Amino acid sequence: MADNHGNTIAAWTAVTIATLGFVVGGIGLMAYSWITFWIGVALLPIGAVAGIVLAKAGYGAPKNALKSRQPAGH
Repeated sequence: MADNHGNTIAAWTAVTIATLGFVVGGIGLMAYSWITFWIGVALLPIGAVAGIVLAKAGYGAPKNALKSRQPAGH
């Protein structure tokens, strides 16, 4: 496994936004507020897209991070 597995700006941003989406959605369910619930649901793909965009912008794990940890012959 890569040394920086999940420890990148892209990963932290995606997880933070997704967690916020789950929290907002849960609050919306408990308060019977469908608008709040759907805002939380909308945050989930936003978090995924933000992570992908940041990774492509160079804030993710390097492409060769996994290759450098492979045993010889693989």
